[in-house]
Amino acid sequence: MPADGASHPELDHEQEYVAMLYRHLDALRDYAKTRLTRVLRESGGTPQARSERESFTQMYTEDLAKYDAAEHGLCFGRIDVREDSTDNDNDNDNNDATDHDDADGERLDSRYIGRIGILDEDNDYESLLLDWRAPQARPFYLATPATPDGVVLRRHIRSRGRSVTALNDEYLDLDAAREHSDTPAAGGVAGESALLSALNAARTGQMHDIVATIQAQQDAIIRSEHRSVLVVQGGPGTGKTAVALHRAAYLLYTYRKQLAKSGVLIIGPNSTFLDYIGQVLPSLGETGVLLSTIGDMYPGVKATLDDTREAGEIKGSSAMIDILKKAVRDRQEVPASPVTLSFDTYRLTLDRKSVTRARGRARSSRRPHNLARPIFVSAVIEALADQLASIIGTDLVNGGNLLSRDDIDDIRSEMRADREIVSAIDALWPELTPQQVLTDLLGSRERLASAAPGLSDDQIDALYRPHGGGRFSAADAPLLDEIAELLGVDDAAERERASRRWRRQIADAQGALDILTGSAPQDLEDDLDPELLMAYDLIDASQLAERQDHRRHETTAERAAGDRTWTYGHVIVDEAQELSEMAWRALMRRIPNRWMTLVGDTAQTGDPAGSSSWQEVLEPYVANRWKKAELTVNYRTPAEIMRVAHAVLSEIDPEQIPPESVRESGYEPWARPVGADMLAEAVLEALDEESGPGTTAVLVPPRLVREWAHLASPSVTVAAVKDVKGLEFDSVLLVEPAEILSDSPRGMNDLYVALTRATQRLGVLYTTELPRVLEGLAAPVAS
Repeated sequence: MPADGASHPELDHEQEYVAMLYRHLDALRDYAKTRLTRVLRESGGTPQARSERESFTQMYTEDLAKYDAAEHGLCFGRIDVREDSTDNDNDNDNNDATDHDDADGERLDSRYIGRIGILDEDNDYESLLLDWRAPQARPFYLATPATPDGVVLRRHIRSRGRSVTALNDEYLDLDAAREHSDTPAAGGVAGESALLSALNAARTGQMHDIVATIQAQQDAIIRSEHRSVLVVQGGPGTGKTAVALHRAAYLLYTYRKQLAKSGVLIIGPNSTFLDYIGQVLPSLGETGVLLSTIGDMYPGVKATLDDTREAGEIKGSSAMIDILKKAVRDRQEVPASPVTLSFDTYRLTLDRKSVTRARGRARSSRRPHNLARPIFVSAVIEALADQLASIIGTDLVNGGNLLSRDDIDDIRSEMRADREIVSAIDALWPELTPQQVLTDLLGSRERLASAAPGLSDDQIDALYRPHGGGRFSAADAPLLDEIAELLGVDDAAERERASRRWRRQIADAQGALDILTGSAPQDLEDDLDPELLMAYDLIDASQLAERQDHRRHETTAERAAGDRTWTYGHVIVDEAQELSEMAWRALMRRIPNRWMTLVGDTAQTGDPAGSSSWQEVLEPYVANRWKKAELTVNYRTPAEIMRVAHAVLSEIDPEQIPPESVRESGYEPWARPVGADMLAEAVLEALDEESGPGTTAVLVPPRLVREWAHLASPSVTVAAVKDVKGLEFDSVLLVEPAEILSDSPRGMNDLYVALTRATQRLGVLYTTELPRVLEGLAAPVAS
């Protein structure tokens, strides 16, 4: 099989070396399986022993996942470095077995680069394969002929399964390059052949890692040591998402101990996007990262409703902070007229004055609503008890005894348990949940008008949702999070419930052991074989209950997903420009150390509540302690399409420079007018004419998504522009661009996004006048 720029002996040599690496990988996998099986068979022991078993179980499980993920493309590169430039700080990174001499007799160190690191345990733990994230692997991504950093040769190793299929060599040393004049030296793009091969490959509907083709500009961002907010600004196709995911893998490798406990959160724009990127981190050996959208970030709530554009814009505005505060305060009521209560044959009255005094005392504590409620309850009970004491004291004035302090305390205790009194207090200051507050608020025009006097009638109508049924939209999740802060959580009750739950589990476990013990044959009781082990000889009730408690075996990501107050070690946000002011507030609560990576492009902001300025977004949280890095090379979108998209970008921001495409596809984008009654037929014809491999996206105005859903297939996606943020397709068929342009105040941004989803081909169908910015599109060439 031919090797790109390499002889057959070289291909055979690399095949032999890669086969050896796979033998080591198999040995590591077998060892992890054996150890995991042994650990799972063990039982009993001290609490420390049980804790150690859990740790080993998690470690070996993660190791197996890492080895399985590394199976494909285990080794993808090699660099030959002059020995005098080798970093000798870590002898384990140098492998005498791969040292060799060049034509001039100079000693070279060959370093193989792969998805994980592999050491030779039989040979002083010498490095057989460097993890791509290791410092000594970095020249593979950074070396150029101008700054070779001691690298003489960079070799890209391409494989299918466990077989090496091709090699691509770049000689970075000028003398070596002249000796191998038939092999092109690297220019500005590292691994150009391997990179273009990856870029031109047909899409499969799932994102792949770029670990073998990371470029120097991308590598600098992936390995950045900035410990506050790093903003990665980049136009379409610059690899922002890939860089963010590889940065997550790099940080988990470099700061494993810190981030393994606190976790990494990745926020994406929609669930389709999360499905698209879902395999990238596992392929890089990382399985403990939580992926979520803003709409699904609130535990126990999934976004299933869609907001109108106006409702989403209002909900995303910081004006909602005061609206939600007022909505909660509106639930702290004072009776319009006195409330009469019956208690132990006496009639008591809750009047405005006593309730107002109790409310004032609770509010002055400055505690959240639910945490201030006990203060309100105590104040009301105190007022009622004093009232009762006054009544009883009057009744007993002719010879009776006045109530003692203990009597008053007993009365207060009884009142706290009295159903009528409790019901009256609940009506005045109820214990609330965020879901309850938001559902009630959006389901009542009166509550909306009271909480938001500044909103117009049209805006209230936009927010009004009378039949929510406990369901929420993506824009509701940050509101629920805000309300949760306003309500607070009195976890004393939850701790007591957890304690009761644990006692029940122990009781159930003991019951199970008793049943097992009781099922032993009766004739064994008097003459029991001492070597016959019963259930209680192997495990006690607490150990059995612990094994049945699945929460003790959850990963960091699983525990974090169910805990609203969880704080992460690092947060990555893709399409960060789409986040509203309220979404930023919810997100920042989860990252108090403010160590974040934000990737996005303000020219692609489509959400009316989104942002057009990183400074405006970040200044309230980190002042000027943030850094912006830019990606300027477009790896996805071919030059032919970017020439069309440039006209749109100029309308959005004339100052912004479009990313430079690294390639041309050979396909000219086209536009075709059709009659209004022939639009669906024209789409079908265009799909039939699409002869190229890979995936196709039919991007339409929102009103057509459901109507044309029948056109979708494993290779064809029918969607509105907002649902393909961050995705890419081999071909894009854009329908009715004028309607997309007029459908939103940021229609030009949506049009820019739509044009730049294609990696190869772009076609436009329209029934109304083509927007001026697309007038450069040519008619399709007949095949």
